[in-house]
Amino acid sequence: MKTDLISNDIQLDSSGKLIHLLGLKGLSKNQLTRILDVADNLIDDQGDLKKSKALDDMSVANLFFEPSTRTRNTFEIAAMRSSANVINVDLANSALKKNEDLLDTMHTLQAMQIDMFVIRHKQSGLPHYVAENISNIAILNAGDGINAHPTQALLDMLTIRQHKQNFEHISVAIVGDIVHSRVAHSDIQALKTLGTTDIRLIAPTGLQYHDCNSQCIDNIEIGIKDCDVIIVLRLQKERMLEADIPNEQEYFDNYGLTPERLALAKPDAIVMHPGPINRGVEIDSSVADGNQSVILQQVTNGIAVRMAVMEILAGKS
Repeated sequence: MKTDLISNDIQLDSSGKLIHLLGLKGLSKNQLTRILDVADNLIDDQGDLKKSKALDDMSVANLFFEPSTRTRNTFEIAAMRSSANVINVDLANSALKKNEDLLDTMHTLQAMQIDMFVIRHKQSGLPHYVAENISNIAILNAGDGINAHPTQALLDMLTIRQHKQNFEHISVAIVGDIVHSRVAHSDIQALKTLGTTDIRLIAPTGLQYHDCNSQCIDNIEIGIKDCDVIIVLRLQKERMLEADIPNEQEYFDNYGLTPERLALAKPDAIVMHPGPINRGVEIDSSVADGNQSVILQQVTNGIAVRMAVMEILAGKS
Protein backbone atom coordinates (compact mmCIF):
# COMPACT_ATOMS: atom_id res chain seq x y z
CA MET A 1 0.00 0.00 0.00
CA LYS A 2 1.68 3.20 -1.14
CA THR A 3 0.93 6.10 1.17
CA ASP A 4 4.05 8.18 0.79
CA LEU A 5 2.46 10.33 -1.93
CA ILE A 6 -1.05 11.09 -0.78
CA SER A 7 -3.32 12.65 -3.37
CA ASN A 8 -6.53 14.33 -2.35
CA ASP A 9 -7.73 14.69 -5.95
CA ILE A 10 -9.90 11.58 -5.54
CA GLN A 11 -12.15 13.39 -3.08
CA LEU A 12 -13.66 15.52 -5.86
CA ASP A 13 -15.66 14.36 -8.86
CA SER A 14 -15.19 15.77 -12.38
CA SER A 15 -17.47 18.71 -11.60
CA GLY A 16 -15.61 19.61 -8.40
CA LYS A 17 -18.27 18.19 -6.07
CA LEU A 18 -17.02 16.77 -2.78
CA ILE A 19 -17.52 13.00 -2.76
CA HIS A 20 -15.03 12.08 0.00
CA LEU A 21 -13.35 14.10 2.74
CA LEU A 22 -9.81 12.74 2.99
CA GLY A 23 -7.93 15.94 3.73
CA LEU A 24 -8.08 19.68 3.16
CA LYS A 25 -5.27 20.01 0.64
CA GLY A 26 -6.70 20.88 -2.76
CA LEU A 27 -9.99 22.20 -1.42
CA SER A 28 -10.78 25.82 -2.24
CA LYS A 29 -11.66 28.64 0.12
CA ASN A 30 -15.23 28.48 -1.19
CA GLN A 31 -15.47 24.76 -0.46
CA LEU A 32 -14.19 25.16 3.09
CA THR A 33 -16.45 28.15 3.68
CA ARG A 34 -19.46 26.20 2.46
CA ILE A 35 -18.82 23.46 5.01
CA LEU A 36 -18.51 26.08 7.76
CA ASP A 37 -21.72 27.77 6.62
CA VAL A 38 -23.69 24.50 6.66
CA ALA A 39 -22.30 23.69 10.12
CA ASP A 40 -23.16 27.16 11.40
CA ASN A 41 -26.75 26.71 10.26
CA LEU A 42 -26.97 23.54 12.36
CA ILE A 43 -26.42 25.57 15.55
CA ASP A 44 -29.28 27.70 16.86
CA ASP A 45 -29.07 31.21 18.36
CA GLN A 46 -28.57 29.75 21.86
CA GLY A 47 -25.60 27.69 20.71
CA ASP A 48 -27.51 24.40 20.79
CA LEU A 49 -27.35 21.77 18.05
CA LYS A 50 -30.33 21.32 15.79
CA LYS A 51 -31.59 17.96 14.56
CA SER A 52 -31.85 17.06 10.89
CA LYS A 53 -33.62 14.46 8.77
CA ALA A 54 -31.05 14.75 5.98
CA LEU A 55 -29.64 11.22 6.34
CA ASP A 56 -32.80 9.38 7.38
CA ASP A 57 -32.42 6.85 4.55
CA MET A 58 -28.69 6.24 4.99
CA SER A 59 -26.30 4.10 7.04
CA VAL A 60 -22.92 5.24 8.37
CA ALA A 61 -20.23 2.83 9.59
CA ASN A 62 -17.59 3.95 12.10
CA LEU A 63 -14.33 2.09 11.41
CA PHE A 64 -11.88 3.08 14.12
CA PHE A 65 -8.71 1.02 13.76
CA GLU A 66 -7.13 2.98 16.62
CA PRO A 67 -8.89 4.10 19.80
CA SER A 68 -10.45 7.54 20.03
CA THR A 69 -13.50 7.73 22.25
CA ARG A 70 -14.02 11.48 21.79
CA THR A 71 -13.84 11.53 17.98
CA ARG A 72 -15.82 8.34 17.51
CA ASN A 73 -18.57 9.52 19.85
CA THR A 74 -18.90 12.89 18.11
CA PHE A 75 -19.13 11.20 14.71
CA GLU A 76 -21.76 8.83 16.08
CA ILE A 77 -23.77 11.67 17.63
CA ALA A 78 -23.48 13.71 14.43
CA ALA A 79 -24.79 10.85 12.28
CA MET A 80 -27.64 10.17 14.69
CA ARG A 81 -28.63 13.85 14.83
CA SER A 82 -28.84 13.75 11.04
CA SER A 83 -31.12 10.68 11.38
CA ALA A 84 -28.69 8.14 9.90
CA ASN A 85 -28.43 4.53 10.98
CA VAL A 86 -25.06 4.14 12.74
CA ILE A 87 -22.96 0.99 12.86
CA ASN A 88 -19.90 0.88 15.11
CA VAL A 89 -17.88 -1.98 13.62
CA ASP A 90 -16.22 -4.21 16.22
CA LEU A 91 -12.77 -4.27 14.65
CA ALA A 92 -11.19 -5.95 17.68
CA ASN A 93 -13.14 -9.10 16.86
CA SER A 94 -13.57 -8.59 13.13
CA ALA A 95 -12.46 -10.76 10.24
CA LEU A 96 -9.37 -8.58 9.95
CA LYS A 97 -8.08 -10.35 13.06
CA LYS A 98 -8.39 -13.56 11.06
CA ASN A 99 -6.18 -12.15 8.30
CA GLU A 100 -9.01 -11.11 6.02
CA ASP A 101 -7.87 -8.52 3.51
CA LEU A 102 -8.86 -4.96 4.40
CA LEU A 103 -10.64 -4.38 1.11
CA ASP A 104 -12.54 -7.66 1.48
CA THR A 105 -13.88 -6.34 4.76
CA MET A 106 -14.79 -3.01 3.14
CA HIS A 107 -16.59 -4.72 0.25
CA THR A 108 -18.47 -6.94 2.71
CA LEU A 109 -19.64 -3.87 4.63
CA GLN A 110 -20.62 -2.18 1.39
CA ALA A 111 -22.75 -5.20 0.50
CA MET A 112 -24.63 -4.57 3.72
CA GLN A 113 -25.94 -1.36 2.09
CA ILE A 114 -23.73 1.02 4.08
CA ASP A 115 -23.45 4.43 2.43
CA MET A 116 -20.55 6.05 4.25
CA PHE A 117 -17.38 4.92 6.01
CA VAL A 118 -15.82 7.03 8.76
CA ILE A 119 -12.25 5.73 8.98
CA ARG A 120 -9.55 6.33 11.59
CA HIS A 121 -6.24 4.51 11.19
CA LYS A 122 -2.68 4.78 12.46
CA GLN A 123 -1.32 4.47 8.92
CA SER A 124 -1.11 7.67 6.92
CA GLY A 125 -3.04 7.37 3.68
CA LEU A 126 -5.27 4.44 4.62
CA PRO A 127 -8.55 6.32 3.92
CA HIS A 128 -7.14 7.38 0.54
CA TYR A 129 -6.29 3.75 -0.25
CA VAL A 130 -9.85 2.68 0.53
CA ALA A 131 -11.30 5.53 -1.54
CA GLU A 132 -9.14 4.55 -4.51
CA ASN A 133 -10.25 0.92 -4.36
CA ILE A 134 -13.95 1.05 -3.54
CA SER A 135 -16.70 2.85 -5.41
CA ASN A 136 -20.14 4.28 -4.69
CA ILE A 137 -19.47 4.90 -1.02
CA ALA A 138 -18.35 8.10 0.70
CA ILE A 139 -15.13 7.96 2.74
CA LEU A 140 -14.60 10.36 5.62
CA ASN A 141 -11.15 10.57 7.19
CA ALA A 142 -11.37 10.71 10.99
CA GLY A 143 -7.58 10.88 11.34
CA ASP A 144 -4.83 8.94 9.55
CA GLY A 145 -1.40 8.56 11.08
CA ILE A 146 0.37 11.89 11.26
CA ASN A 147 -1.11 12.99 7.95
CA ALA A 148 -4.48 14.70 8.41
CA HIS A 149 -7.53 15.20 10.60
CA PRO A 150 -9.78 17.31 8.37
CA THR A 151 -12.92 17.52 10.51
CA GLN A 152 -10.90 18.60 13.56
CA ALA A 153 -9.39 21.41 11.51
CA LEU A 154 -12.83 22.40 10.20
CA LEU A 155 -14.30 22.56 13.70
CA ASP A 156 -11.30 24.63 14.73
CA MET A 157 -11.94 27.00 11.81
CA LEU A 158 -15.63 27.25 12.72
CA THR A 159 -14.71 28.14 16.31
CA ILE A 160 -12.22 30.78 15.17
CA ARG A 161 -14.75 32.29 12.76
CA GLN A 162 -17.38 32.54 15.48
CA HIS A 163 -15.01 34.69 17.55
CA LYS A 164 -12.88 36.49 14.97
CA GLN A 165 -15.21 36.81 11.95
CA ASN A 166 -12.42 36.65 9.36
CA PHE A 167 -9.12 34.87 8.86
CA GLU A 168 -7.10 37.42 6.90
CA HIS A 169 -6.15 39.75 9.75
CA ILE A 170 -5.50 37.39 12.65
CA SER A 171 -2.38 35.85 14.17
CA VAL A 172 -2.62 32.17 15.09
CA ALA A 173 -0.12 30.39 17.33
CA ILE A 174 0.04 26.56 17.33
CA VAL A 175 1.97 25.22 20.32
CA GLY A 176 3.31 21.72 20.92
CA ASP A 177 4.23 18.57 19.03
CA ILE A 178 3.62 19.96 15.57
CA VAL A 179 5.66 17.49 13.53
CA HIS A 180 3.60 14.48 14.64
CA SER A 181 0.22 16.24 14.86
CA ARG A 182 -2.29 15.52 12.10
CA VAL A 183 -4.46 18.20 13.73
CA ALA A 184 -1.72 20.81 13.29
CA HIS A 185 -1.07 19.77 9.68
CA SER A 186 -4.75 20.13 8.78
CA ASP A 187 -5.10 23.37 10.77
CA ILE A 188 -2.15 24.90 8.91
CA GLN A 189 -3.65 23.90 5.56
CA ALA A 190 -7.08 25.27 6.47
CA LEU A 191 -5.71 28.56 7.79
CA LYS A 192 -3.63 29.15 4.67
CA THR A 193 -6.57 28.37 2.40
CA LEU A 194 -8.83 30.74 4.34
CA GLY A 195 -6.32 33.57 4.10
CA THR A 196 -4.34 33.61 7.35
CA THR A 197 -0.75 34.69 6.76
CA ASP A 198 0.49 35.06 10.35
CA ILE A 199 0.80 31.42 11.48
CA ARG A 200 3.29 30.79 14.27
CA LEU A 201 4.49 27.25 14.96
CA ILE A 202 5.88 27.05 18.49
CA ALA A 203 7.72 23.88 19.49
CA PRO A 204 11.00 22.43 20.71
CA THR A 205 13.40 21.70 17.85
CA GLY A 206 12.66 17.96 17.91
CA LEU A 207 8.91 18.53 17.58
CA GLN A 208 8.96 21.35 15.03
CA TYR A 209 7.35 21.13 11.60
CA HIS A 210 8.98 23.30 8.98
CA ASP A 211 6.37 24.94 6.82
CA CYS A 212 7.63 27.51 4.33
CA ASN A 213 4.64 29.80 4.87
CA SER A 214 4.73 29.77 8.69
CA GLN A 215 7.04 31.12 11.35
CA CYS A 216 8.90 28.42 13.30
CA ILE A 217 9.61 29.59 16.84
CA ASP A 218 11.15 27.77 19.81
CA ASN A 219 10.18 30.33 22.48
CA ILE A 220 6.56 30.39 23.60
CA GLU A 221 6.72 33.91 25.06
CA ILE A 222 7.91 35.32 21.74
CA GLY A 223 5.54 33.15 19.74
CA ILE A 224 2.25 34.04 21.42
CA LYS A 225 2.91 37.75 21.89
CA ASP A 226 -0.02 39.78 20.51
CA CYS A 227 -1.64 36.77 18.85
CA ASP A 228 -5.41 36.34 18.43
CA VAL A 229 -5.71 32.56 18.64
CA ILE A 230 -3.66 29.96 20.55
CA ILE A 231 -4.10 26.32 19.59
CA VAL A 232 -2.45 24.06 22.16
CA LEU A 233 -1.64 20.51 21.06
CA ARG A 234 -1.62 17.38 23.17
CA LEU A 235 1.82 16.00 24.00
CA GLN A 236 2.17 12.23 23.94
CA LYS A 237 4.70 10.86 26.41
CA GLU A 238 6.43 8.66 23.84
CA ARG A 239 7.26 11.76 21.79
CA MET A 240 9.17 13.44 24.63
CA LEU A 241 12.16 11.12 24.23
CA GLU A 242 12.40 11.92 20.52
CA ALA A 243 12.62 15.62 21.39
CA ASP A 244 15.07 15.16 24.28
CA ILE A 245 12.49 16.33 26.81
CA PRO A 246 13.38 14.60 30.09
CA ASN A 247 9.97 14.90 31.77
CA GLU A 248 6.55 16.52 31.63
CA GLN A 249 7.46 19.20 34.15
CA GLU A 250 10.29 20.49 32.00
CA TYR A 251 7.98 20.63 28.99
CA PHE A 252 5.40 22.58 31.01
CA ASP A 253 8.07 24.94 32.32
CA ASN A 254 9.19 25.75 28.77
CA TYR A 255 6.04 25.36 26.66
CA GLY A 256 3.01 25.09 28.94
CA LEU A 257 0.32 27.73 28.49
CA THR A 258 0.03 29.53 31.83
CA PRO A 259 -1.96 32.64 32.79
CA GLU A 260 1.25 34.68 32.70
CA ARG A 261 2.01 33.56 29.16
CA LEU A 262 -1.58 33.99 28.01
CA ALA A 263 -1.37 37.62 29.17
CA LEU A 264 1.21 38.21 26.42
CA ALA A 265 -1.43 37.54 23.75
CA LYS A 266 -4.15 40.01 22.84
CA PRO A 267 -6.73 40.57 25.60
CA ASP A 268 -9.45 38.92 23.53
CA ALA A 269 -7.31 35.99 22.38
CA ILE A 270 -9.03 32.60 22.45
CA VAL A 271 -7.47 29.36 23.69
CA MET A 272 -8.16 26.09 21.87
CA HIS A 273 -7.19 22.44 22.33
CA PRO A 274 -8.24 19.33 20.35
CA GLY A 275 -8.44 17.24 23.53
CA PRO A 276 -8.01 15.26 25.58
CA ILE A 277 -6.15 17.79 27.73
CA ASN A 278 -3.05 16.94 29.73
CA ARG A 279 -3.51 19.44 32.54
CA GLY A 280 -0.23 20.70 33.93
CA VAL A 281 1.67 19.39 30.91
CA GLU A 282 0.65 21.49 27.92
CA ILE A 283 -1.84 23.81 29.61
CA ASP A 284 -2.57 25.10 33.11
CA SER A 285 -6.02 24.20 34.46
CA SER A 286 -6.83 27.83 35.15
CA VAL A 287 -6.31 28.59 31.45
CA ALA A 288 -8.18 25.51 30.20
CA ASP A 289 -11.17 26.44 32.37
CA GLY A 290 -10.79 30.20 32.05
CA ASN A 291 -12.84 32.86 30.29
CA GLN A 292 -10.68 32.81 27.17
CA SER A 293 -10.96 29.05 26.69
CA VAL A 294 -13.31 27.86 23.92
CA ILE A 295 -12.42 24.17 24.30
CA LEU A 296 -15.95 23.01 25.14
CA GLN A 297 -17.34 25.11 22.31
CA GLN A 298 -15.00 23.20 20.00
CA VAL A 299 -16.67 19.95 21.07
CA THR A 300 -20.14 21.23 20.17
CA ASN A 301 -18.82 22.65 16.90
CA GLY A 302 -17.26 19.28 16.13
CA ILE A 303 -20.67 17.64 16.04
CA ALA A 304 -22.07 20.41 13.81
CA VAL A 305 -19.11 20.17 11.41
CA ARG A 306 -19.37 16.39 11.17
CA MET A 307 -23.10 16.63 10.53
CA ALA A 308 -22.40 19.21 7.81
CA VAL A 309 -19.72 17.12 6.11
CA MET A 310 -21.85 13.98 6.08
CA GLU A 311 -24.83 15.86 4.69
CA ILE A 312 -22.69 17.45 1.96
CA LEU A 313 -21.09 14.12 1.01
CA ALA A 314 -24.58 12.63 0.80
CA GLY A 315 -25.71 15.45 -1.47
CA LYS A 316 -28.30 16.60 1.08
CA SER A 317 -26.85 20.07 1.76
